[in-house]
Amino acid sequence: MSLSSCLLPFSLSATAPSPSACSSRFAASFSNFPVSSRDYSSFRNENLVLNGGGSNLCWRFCGLKLWILKSLQLRQGSHRKHRPVNELKTRSDHTFLSDELGKDSNTSAEDPSLALTVVKSDPGFTEETGATDLRPEENILGADLNDDGSHKVGDLPAVLKQFLGGLSDVQIGASLCIAVVGATGELARGKIFPALFALYYSGYLPEDVGIFGISRKDITDEDLRSIIASTLTCRVDHQDNCGEKMDAFLSRTYYINGGYNNRDGMSQLAERMKQIEGESKANRIFYLSVPQEALMDVACTIAEKAQAPHGWTRIIVEKPFGFSSQSSHQLTKSLLSKFEEKQIYRIDHMLGRNLIENLTVLRFSNLVFEPLWNRTYIRNIQVIVSESIAQSEKYSDGYGIIRDIVHSHILQTIALLTMEPPISLDGEDIRNEKVKVLRSIRKLDPRDVILGQYKSSSQDKNGVIFNGVDPTYCAAALYIDNARWDGVPFLVRVGTGLIKHRVEIRVQFRHVPGNLYRENIGINIDLGTNELILRDEPDEAILVKINNKVPGLGLQLDASELNLLYKDRYKTEIPDSYEHLIHDVIDGDNHLFMRSDEVAAAWDILSPVLEEIDKHHTAPELYEFGGRGPVGAYYLWAKHGVPWADD
Repeated sequence: MSLSSCLLPFSLSATAPSPSACSSRFAASFSNFPVSSRDYSSFRNENLVLNGGGSNLCWRFCGLKLWILKSLQLRQGSHRKHRPVNELKTRSDHTFLSDELGKDSNTSAEDPSLALTVVKSDPGFTEETGATDLRPEENILGADLNDDGSHKVGDLPAVLKQFLGGLSDVQIGASLCIAVVGATGELARGKIFPALFALYYSGYLPEDVGIFGISRKDITDEDLRSIIASTLTCRVDHQDNCGEKMDAFLSRTYYINGGYNNRDGMSQLAERMKQIEGESKANRIFYLSVPQEALMDVACTIAEKAQAPHGWTRIIVEKPFGFSSQSSHQLTKSLLSKFEEKQIYRIDHMLGRNLIENLTVLRFSNLVFEPLWNRTYIRNIQVIVSESIAQSEKYSDGYGIIRDIVHSHILQTIALLTMEPPISLDGEDIRNEKVKVLRSIRKLDPRDVILGQYKSSSQDKNGVIFNGVDPTYCAAALYIDNARWDGVPFLVRVGTGLIKHRVEIRVQFRHVPGNLYRENIGINIDLGTNELILRDEPDEAILVKINNKVPGLGLQLDASELNLLYKDRYKTEIPDSYEHLIHDVIDGDNHLFMRSDEVAAAWDILSPVLEEIDKHHTAPELYEFGGRGPVGAYYLWAKHGVPWADD
């Protein structure tokens, strides 16, 4: 219902009946909106008549509109996906007057005879709207008027002055508070705070947001602002007012010294949040950037001391999600004893890449792919995460590459790539389909896994010392035992310290039955196999390999690529994965976050290999740092009849 449906046309008489469309909510709102007693002309037939010039009415209804929009903004509990919150803007006062009044009246807005009729004591009006008291507030505006009752030229009308000044009497605070636990750590400084600023600058965070950092260091608000200021940048396509936005963001950033007692620290944080929030029904997000051993204690303390009293509370938990199936089960059980499943967001930054988000779009919005997406046409699928020397990660923390990358990123990628169409794009519907795939994946046979570790002396070039058996490379063959994918091998290669940095998915199709051009392709028929390549790095692209005739005399075939290179097609800068995922948390979109049953299903797949490593202290195969990985991986591909993609 529009606001105009609650306003009577100004050409109507004072005895016009009340419009039935006016709801009790808007009717009640009129009683709280300040009105000058000088603008009351008379009471006729128990009907209150408001008289005033067009200028007075213009300002009055502009203020009314602003007041209503502000009220709606305070009650709004969430933000629409991919729509900046600052898109909600008020129009100019003249536009408002012409839009709302011009539709119902041919009378000029400057006609001083314009009048708004508000029914005061009509029983029908009271019964219909539920408004029992619409008494005006007497003598509340002061005397900033000319002798004829009009406003002084260039002066702000008193009704608007009182409206704007009255906002200070209403405790309006932050509608959203985000707390980063472990605020002085490398992840928070390098990724989380820059992502929050990018969202703030782009308009995906409310202007009144409260950003909090909490850690054990004894520093002040200004110290934290100085620490994170050097990491904040504006994207190339968002340079306007960058400095002003940065200052505004930092001014809304606060620090809490949590000390070594989580309860005291969270109590202080909750109290500080209340001061910033005021009386608004604010929501709260807690990003737990803490070591695994401290995770449960911090989460429980948040649940007991710092949850939002009126709005929703969500917590973000960093991977890995446990060390084993047993420890993960215990962690999940503890979290669910304090929070509901819908409050928990298990984040893996690699799932925030545009490639992952695009998987379902490619499959379910393009007719050309879905009919081919099964074992009849697809020969194998390869998932590659190959990190070069410059991108080398550190896996000497006891978790290794299997627990850190394979458990979440790789298995989630396969689930999104192979799931059945969900009934909707709702996060829970997508998760329901993902968990079906994960439960259908055959438990990983240790004989179908090759573990590797790159060679290093006592200390390699990147300063990482390896003195254990934690693998830095994992190659595996997975199978999904369901009707769509029965017999199709899924080859996984994840490694660091390799010759080339590459993140991509390769879907290799079967040979053309009875191919008429077999002799023209050459001896190696695999060179003529159609292939769909979804590449994330080094240059994001979608490639389709097809066979094509080389121009000229004779008949010679060539394997060519049809390519969509993102940097050529789209001139915008792609947001960081943390920015993408934190926005999803704010929006309540959980389809890229693992649910508890997904976590358990993933551990069931990997448990046989992990138990084998722990039980027999399996030594990984060594490979040259900056090389192609263990030789055993090539024998594994041959075992499953898969030609490995070129390095």
